[in-house]
Amino acid sequence: MESLVIPTQEVHIDIDDSISSSNERNTDIVHAKPIVLMSILSGLHAGYFRISLSLCSQALLWKIMIAPDSMSMSHLHSNLPSIAFHLLWYLALATQVLLCLLYALKCFFFFGMVKKEFSHYIGVNYLYAPSISWLILLQSAPMMEPQSIMYQTLFSVFALPVLTLDTKLYGQWFTAEKKFLSMMANPACQVSVIANLVAAKGAAEMGWRECALCLFSLGMVHYLVIFVTLYQRLPGGNNFPTKLRPVFFLFFAAPAMGSLAWNSICGTFDPLAKMLFFLSLFIFMSLVCRPNLFKKSMKRFNVAWWAYSFPITFLALNSVQYAQEVTEQVAAGLMLIFSSISVLILLGLMILTAANSNRLLRRNPVLGSVTSQKVKSRQRS
Repeated sequence: MESLVIPTQEVHIDIDDSISSSNERNTDIVHAKPIVLMSILSGLHAGYFRISLSLCSQALLWKIMIAPDSMSMSHLHSNLPSIAFHLLWYLALATQVLLCLLYALKCFFFFGMVKKEFSHYIGVNYLYAPSISWLILLQSAPMMEPQSIMYQTLFSVFALPVLTLDTKLYGQWFTAEKKFLSMMANPACQVSVIANLVAAKGAAEMGWRECALCLFSLGMVHYLVIFVTLYQRLPGGNNFPTKLRPVFFLFFAAPAMGSLAWNSICGTFDPLAKMLFFLSLFIFMSLVCRPNLFKKSMKRFNVAWWAYSFPITFLALNSVQYAQEVTEQVAAGLMLIFSSISVLILLGLMILTAANSNRLLRRNPVLGSVTSQKVKSRQRS
């Protein structure tokens, strides 16, 4: 009997998953956006306002240099310096607004981290940086006069946080049991001094002489106290992280801004303003002659490098004012040297920041490095 053979056919079913995979990718992108934002916010801290502070101070330098009574660029029959100043000012404004927006979001989503930063002996000093940036940006504004109501209103709004932080920070140095200046002093404390001096300069330009003298005296007295405390090399200064050593440039930024503020108060670059300028110049040369001090902090780029920029710009601003008062070749040479260095450092930092933007917010160089040092010291003991 013959067997009946039934031919078999293979059936192949292809499932088109392009729609489902595209939906999954879209879902992943939707979920990835808030994750990236939260990662940025968690890594952000007030030290990032060094970037906007550097841009704002550079805009102020260009405003002074292109002024009609300036001997630096006023003789140039070209609109290029004026165009560069306006572009730089709007870039500084955009950067400041972006950083303030991101930090406001961090205060909303990560209030606990902001609270820790407010209590940290280094991080609390950079809470002055947003106000300093706004005040310098206001002083360099190309469209507002110091006597206008809008200018004075904005100045009052930006200066109020400075006085509030002064009450908190300076008060705890001689009232709090565990936060004496001898234990909390570090180079970043000079940011608070710069904030008061910048506010004094702005008040003097508006004609508020008594307010300017009050802010100037408050800033300079605390600068002397902080400088003497740090000069004595007390044990509290050993907790300063190595990667934050660019902050040492604040040592000459404070007297440089003090010279600018006193020049605005008196209306002339008198002997006291010159003395502060010479002091800042001497401290600058002392730091430049010790490159090994910054060797370890230069191994890997981080946002602390922006602490090189605005102190140099303050010194350049001083040199411009000095050259306008002392019409000698040496003064003009100092103005040219420091102005060129300031511009070159800013351009270099902008390029480095753009090239390393993917790792800027990975770690917190204010809190993380100090915490790791304390853990290591405990393990050794």
